[in-house]
Amino acid sequence: MKTLQEILYKVPIEGVSGNTGLPISEVVFDSRKVSQGALYVAQKGVHVDGHDYIDQAIKKGAHAIVCEVLPKECRNDCTYVVVLNASKALGILASNYYDNPSSKIKLVGITGTNGKTSISTLLFRLFEGQGLPCGLISTVGVQYGSHEIENTHTTPDALTLNQHLAAMVIHGAAYCFMEVSSHGIAQHRIEGLHFEGGIFTNLTHDHLDYHGDFKTYRDIKKIFFDHLPSTAFALTYLDDKNGAFMLQNTKAKKYSYALHQNADFKAQLLECQFSGMLLKMQDMEVWTHLVGGFNVQNLLAVFATARLMDLPALEVLQQISQLHPVKGRFQTFQNQDQITVVVDYAHTPDALENVLKTINEIRTLNEKLYTVIGCGGNRDKEKRPIMGQIAAALSDKVIFTSDNPRDEDPAEIISQMITGVEPQHFKKVLKITQREEAIAMAGQLAQKGDIVLISGKGHEDYQEIGGKKIPFSDMEYAQKIFLKSE
Repeated sequence: MKTLQEILYKVPIEGVSGNTGLPISEVVFDSRKVSQGALYVAQKGVHVDGHDYIDQAIKKGAHAIVCEVLPKECRNDCTYVVVLNASKALGILASNYYDNPSSKIKLVGITGTNGKTSISTLLFRLFEGQGLPCGLISTVGVQYGSHEIENTHTTPDALTLNQHLAAMVIHGAAYCFMEVSSHGIAQHRIEGLHFEGGIFTNLTHDHLDYHGDFKTYRDIKKIFFDHLPSTAFALTYLDDKNGAFMLQNTKAKKYSYALHQNADFKAQLLECQFSGMLLKMQDMEVWTHLVGGFNVQNLLAVFATARLMDLPALEVLQQISQLHPVKGRFQTFQNQDQITVVVDYAHTPDALENVLKTINEIRTLNEKLYTVIGCGGNRDKEKRPIMGQIAAALSDKVIFTSDNPRDEDPAEIISQMITGVEPQHFKKVLKITQREEAIAMAGQLAQKGDIVLISGKGHEDYQEIGGKKIPFSDMEYAQKIFLKSE
């Protein structure tokens, strides 16, 4: 069992009251989870202030408290540690408590609006395919060895992160690929972690409900690169106008990848079908099962990262040729009427436009494209009309429906999406609030050879409605509708 002094190593401390030599059984930030001998960290959250629960934590057995403001009355049988920022301190405390697992594994963080899940998952699969044991921390879940754990946040809290990393180290993982969200950076969840490298994918409209404006959102992402050590690599996408900006102040070794500009790593799309693509990557050709220009970017980031981590180029390309789409990311199937169904997670304007443009580039235009789409409730409202405009402009018919309405009225969300539809596209629009009915309607409308895109939820196997998670999978329901006669 570690002492409080050991767990406080490298934490910037403002003041201490009590004994730092006492043993600590666990570190917690949720007072409901406190057990005898715990260290309770009182964080000031968006909705809840942990300082209000210090007394409750002590009554449940906490031996020590880390806080930003001392309680009015301090108990003699408890040690109090004052810090400027408890959330920042928690990252370092968690890392110390779990024996600094990120320093024992090659941890690579991927950040940006789109592509994080695909790049992290594809890297995980590629390295595993090379016989290199590794871990994955992503929106889809946490994986290492035979373990698959559901993940509730793209970037888990600092304690959970270090717990996962420690488990990976114990199970012999040498690498870990991890999504780094803007929320995770802003809330200091990655504080105290040692990164081997960082990857920037792109930056488009998302999470402005949380960050307030695009500049703040951009600057939060940049913090990740600003804090990379000189021993790490920083890989950025130069075709994005924010790509060079991200690396302006980083101490890490700088590398770039791009499809349209001079960069350290280059790729070109030679041929694209629903079954896959032929690419030229660093003057070598490779066939991949993935589809779309956005996946050319993702695969180039994967190739570049693998090369920066000393994997041989030909072996990397061989692995890339064997990779398949990530769950819910441009996943396709075709029924006996040659109707092609695409299920994709696209829930930002940029991601939706990329998917629709990819489909339109592949199709012959002799068929129709039906898009089923909604927007999430309790999230960025500004993007709703933009996504409505894109869906209607780039589809032959669009069915606006419910996504994860959460605590909002699904019909009102749909109405906000439709405000973005240009008058010449009004005739293309259908409104069907129930998602099952919307997908079923697409099944009735689609004829032989047509294409149906079901967008917004991808890998998710639930809908969030009125505070409840109701089981529902776009892929499973689409297969039920479109493959019913097979």
